[in-house]
Amino acid sequence: MDSLPDRSSHVMPSTSIHKTEYDPERKVLSVWFVASGKCYQFEDVPPETFAEFRAAFAKGRFFNEQIRNHFRYRLVGPAVD
Repeated sequence: MDSLPDRSSHVMPSTSIHKTEYDPERKVLSVWFVASGKCYQFEDVPPETFAEFRAAFAKGRFFNEQIRNHFRYRLVGPAVD
């Protein structure tokens, strides 16, 4: 598998997810949502899951099926660019 940079941030081509950021050292995935503008951090997300998320054609569907309700999360704040 290709190694990810220390912190990887991506604007998503999605109608529901604005942006993601992944910290592979801490295995924390931050997700900013389009509708609410809120950011949630998901804990203990494996790098492979983040790579699959980035590669998924339907980001919202992947999030709902593979991340939401599968990892501990917390609200951390509104979206910022």
